[in-house]
Amino acid sequence: MINWFMDLSPVFQALIFTIFTWGATALGAAVVFFTKTVNQKLFDSMLAFAGGVMIAASFWSLLSPGIEMAEEQGVPGYIPAVVGFLLGGVFLLLVDRILPMIDENLYFKDIKDKKAKHRTAMLVFSLTLHNIPEGLAIGVAFGALAANFSTASLSGAIALAIGIGIQNIPEGTAVSLPLRRDGMSKKKSFFYGQFSGMVEPMAAVVGALAVIVIQPLLPYALSFAAGAMIFVVAKEVIPGSQEKGHVQLAAMSLLVGFSVMMVLDVALG
Repeated sequence: MINWFMDLSPVFQALIFTIFTWGATALGAAVVFFTKTVNQKLFDSMLAFAGGVMIAASFWSLLSPGIEMAEEQGVPGYIPAVVGFLLGGVFLLLVDRILPMIDENLYFKDIKDKKAKHRTAMLVFSLTLHNIPEGLAIGVAFGALAANFSTASLSGAIALAIGIGIQNIPEGTAVSLPLRRDGMSKKKSFFYGQFSGMVEPMAAVVGALAVIVIQPLLPYALSFAAGAMIFVVAKEVIPGSQEKGHVQLAAMSLLVGFSVMMVLDVALG
């Protein structure tokens, strides 16, 4: 079984692991079939944990390998790191400006309250959009294997995918439960919850193919994915985990999430 997986191209390896991360999102969304609400402290700690995972993955799985790859190419490592990182954040900032244009009446007509409809529309589409850089990050990590850089490793790419899968579970819950609470059916709430993770396999294939075809851009692509992920953590995840007042719990959960992803990446990489 392992040999069969090793013989696959990095593109298919990335596709397989992002199907896993999509499944993790669906698992979190499936909570809606069992309850309308979730303990707020538990939810906030899960969200902060996910933020910690994303921060650790941004450095150990993306920025650090990108810096070393740039140096192997004879380029000062900080150049693609800074350029790619900032471009990733700016890209999501621009995408974020598009969100208010969403016609929530078209997609969320089951929800009668106008404010609730707008709030859930923003939640679904923002989480869906922020899953794109996560998928790209996994695709880039696996695509780097085909580039034969010394810093690229299958175990490191797998660690990144596992970490993102872990943090996708509370994200699925974060979408499906508010929809259910606002009056949407369980099936539709689950559909939109898992939908936010559906974009990851598509983004992973694009990312893997891009770095295989344009190898010199790989350090920039890794840094771009890292910048996009950190933007999401700073704008959505950390504020969301603390808005109900559980600041200390969220802070400690973030540290635990960071530590778990760090151990996964260092131990497996």
